[in-house]
Formats: sequence, structure tokens, C-alpha cells
Amino acid sequence: MATSSRASVPPSPGQARDPAYAFLALLGVEAGGFPAVARQIERGLPYRSLEEFQRHAALSVAEVAELISLPARTLARRRGGRLQSEESDRLVRAARVFAQAVGLFEGNEEAARAWLSTPQLAFGGVTPYAAARTDPGAREVEQLIGRLAHGVPG
Repeated sequence: MATSSRASVPPSPGQARDPAYAFLALLGVEAGGFPAVARQIERGLPYRSLEEFQRHAALSVAEVAELISLPARTLARRRGGRLQSEESDRLVRAARVFAQAVGLFEGNEEAARAWLSTPQLAFGGVTPYAAARTDPGAREVEQLIGRLAHGVPG
């Protein structure tokens, strides 16, 4: 298994990229570094970012909404517009976890999807996706991914 946990994104001509935020490509978001990322999240990501993540993660839009704690009625109101900053932050968190799982499986998105959707004893028998619905849970998922990437049993 690979030790890298970041998705690879080629830089646009003339624009420097911060590799720490390469995973944002899963959302169709361009990021040059922390200040730009923070501004985009605070402003609210466009709804198409949710759709872009949904496509990469191979989840239904309803499953993504559940992952980021977005009720169905609210989801319907956001369609065609922007997510609120808190919703955007949770979507960024989900994309980061997904990208790290893809890195764990050496770029194999299908294997990452399967692992993220399989109950894990380390999370009390819930899936990594379910655990990642909260910030502490996402941190636990990321720590387990790091341990697995370095050959340390979960």
C-alpha cells in the first residue's frame, strides 16, 4: 500500500498549487493555498462541487447529503446555488477522507470506495464514511488510514 494520502492534480498553466489541497480537485475546486481555500469555504462551495464529489465517490446525491449532514429539503434548496460555509466545510472533509483512502489503495478509487463503505471494528462496527460524518470521526479515519499506509495494524 502507498504511503501517500493526497490525490495528484496537475497544475494549471501559470498557477501554483498547494499539494496539501490537491484533494479539492475531487470537488472541482481550484486551490492555491490555505487563504484561498478558507475564503472559498466561507463563501460556500457551488452545488456542483457536491455533484463532482458524488461522481468521484460513486455515491448517490442522497448518500453524499447524509455524509455531510444535509437534510433532503435543504439539499433541494441548494441545487443550482451554493452550499453554506458549514456544509462546504463538511464536504471538504469528506473529499479529504476519500482522497486519503484513494492514496492508501494506490489510486484505486474502487478499492477506496469499498473500504470506506465496509464496517470496521476500529470504528465500533460502522463504516469509515459513517465515522467521518463528524470531525473527530474523520480524524480517526485519517489516523487509521495513516497507520495502515505505514503497515501498522488498525
